[in-house]
Amino acid sequence: MHGISIILYEKTEAGTDPFGKPIYTEAPLVVENVLIGEPSSEDIVDALNLYGKRVAYTLGIPKGDLHTWEDSTVEFFGQRFRTIGFPTQGIEELIPLAWNKKVKVERYE
Repeated sequence: MHGISIILYEKTEAGTDPFGKPIYTEAPLVVENVLIGEPSSEDIVDALNLYGKRVAYTLGIPKGDLHTWEDSTVEFFGQRFRTIGFPTQGIEELIPLAWNKKVKVERYE
């Protein structure tokens, strides 16, 4: 089993606005071997209740990935998506396959 390459737009703080709030720039990074799957009905209901957002896909992130996935934009299948909530992570040594994190995404236009 092998995942696909997706584009993760990683945020970097570029300064502050006149009110002292941080301003971010986004740089596209290619992340290899990401699994893309359908969310469970439980994931859809939980995200709708907690965040008011509808989960479109669940991403399986490969072991050893150190990118920041919270509040990030990702692109795959020619569309843009926004991550929802925090990634769920398991212990690498106890998971037999190549992926140990799950990230939920919503459609983002």
